[in-house]
Amino acid sequence: MKPGDTRRILYTGLGCLAAALAFVGVVVPGLPSTEFVLAAAYCFARSSPRMESWLLRHRWFGPTLRRFRETGGITRTGKLAALGSMWSAVLVSSAILAAVNRKAALASILMACVGTLTLLFVVRTAPDRA
Repeated sequence: MKPGDTRRILYTGLGCLAAALAFVGVVVPGLPSTEFVLAAAYCFARSSPRMESWLLRHRWFGPTLRRFRETGGITRTGKLAALGSMWSAVLVSSAILAAVNRKAALASILMACVGTLTLLFVVRTAPDRA
């Protein structure tokens, strides 16, 4: 094995895992897909140009990924959609969880607050396209 092979294999494996989670996130409410697509693209850029190219050309994930690369951020509409879906899922799951464990429900809400603050103040807002 060459010196960089271990790192390349690790990044490829992590990229595949992130891409799989992104696909699951498309159909499972509350599980994000954008973050996993970005993580997969990051890993594939460091390990597999073929997989990175596939992800950029993908009909579901490609446009969002290319827009993020061009603008370095998420549109206001995208942020609102992310916040709406996240908080809908968090509130429903926390209400159910509260019947079993109130501390876990509170922890879920606190993590959603951290996610909200991150999305609002850390992730750049890109202009909406006309």
